Amino acid sequence: MKTEAELKEIVRQKYSEIALQDKETNMSSCCGAGGCSTEVYNIMSDDYSTLEGYNADADLGLGCGLPTQFARIKEGDLVVDLGSGAGNDCFVARHETGATGKVIGIDFTSAMIEKARKNAEARGFNNVEFRQGDIEQMPITSNVADVVVSNCVLNLVPNKHAVFQEIYRVLKPGGHFSISDVVLVGALPNALKETAEMYAGCVSGAIQKQVYLELIHANGFENIIIQKEKPIYIPDDILLNHLSAAEIESFREGAIGIFSITVFAQKPIETKQCTPGGGCC
Repeated sequence: MKTEAELKEIVRQKYSEIALQDKETNMSSCCGAGGCSTEVYNIMSDDYSTLEGYNADADLGLGCGLPTQFARIKEGDLVVDLGSGAGNDCFVARHETGATGKVIGIDFTSAMIEKARKNAEARGFNNVEFRQGDIEQMPITSNVADVVVSNCVLNLVPNKHAVFQEIYRVLKPGGHFSISDVVLVGALPNALKETAEMYAGCVSGAIQKQVYLELIHANGFENIIIQKEKPIYIPDDILLNHLSAAEIESFREGAIGIFSITVFAQKPIETKQCTPGGGCC
């Protein structure tokens, strides 16, 4: 069993490599884990090209949803993107916040940060900032963000509870998040979960859908809504790297599902105040 530190290092190394890959390679893989399928193209990611603010150079094809489309971003908002990659979601969010808003992207790998900063500088975006850091310990002040977004990133983090704690901390009271992620229904075969490439490729780092939603609730969020859900099909030529033909058949026939979900939740507005006779003062 790998430690959290070892799992993080696997992800760091893999996504440093992914930063140098082309979009087509990333999109035809398991969230950029390598050109691992000839059966299908675009296994997980959705099409950003119709969204305002989209920049093709910043789209590495690594997502599993369109969280910014559902994030209810308003003009002037401060938006934080977790696992910002080359800046794709940040630039879409910037279009929504306008000139009076600000977007902060956080990423674990220096190669991604460098790529994102170059993309921002090339476009003259002075209200988009990229910070290298761990989303379990975000380099952001408490109670400052109006909106947090993330696209297929939390599933890569071993301590998801810590991430939701941090999201709660950085959001303003009444602020909210919209996060796209990979979750499971039923038990994924151990041969997949224990494979580093599949871990860095989103699937084996995922947890059960119900556990994911319970984590959000346990960290104090309210108004939890699944905004979008879609099944993810893993082609046989990927599964053959990890399972026998008989195991694949059993996997297909079992009550097991891999899904991309986009989840919305809100930090409560803190209205509790001490009033005479209320027993708190």
